[in-house]
Amino acid sequence: TVIHGSSAESFKVTLVDTGLNTKTAGRLKLVQKYTDNEDFMLTYGDGVCDVNIHALLDFHKAHGKIATVTSIQLDARFGGMDLGKNGEVESFREKVKDESKWINGGFFVLKPEVFNYLQGDMSDMMWEDEPLEKLTEDKQLMAFQHLGFWKCMDALRDKIELEELWEKGNAKWKLW
Repeated sequence: TVIHGSSAESFKVTLVDTGLNTKTAGRLKLVQKYTDNEDFMLTYGDGVCDVNIHALLDFHKAHGKIATVTSIQLDARFGGMDLGKNGEVESFREKVKDESKWINGGFFVLKPEVFNYLQGDMSDMMWEDEPLEKLTEDKQLMAFQHLGFWKCMDALRDKIELEELWEKGNAKWKLW
């Protein structure tokens, strides 16, 4: 390990090798011993945003549920149409945000009780499947609605776009 700086922050980051083939629920279960039985944050690591972490934590503490997911409204990649009979286009919208739809933004705040939802061998289980579905069913999942910048990096196109924003000084996620 090489450390390229010595500035201290008021938070702790723990990197855990969970294996290449372990799915997301298994990865989460493997970090339990590092959480010190305290609320903790989880992210997938393939997205960036300008979420106000203090507001997110305040929201999580205020509602008292086990889990908080940061939800975002995704800009449409393509235009949308409403079709009538025989394929007649009734309305056409170019790349608009659907303000009625919220998606998982990939940033969570979790209470230690979340591990009660991760019993048995979780190595083949996705966090987004049974654990989040069960938290929802038990009314233990709340959404922090983030209206600011959010972008994932799932494809080369996303990488190029994010690098261009960085190089132009428009990296809205750079809050330090």
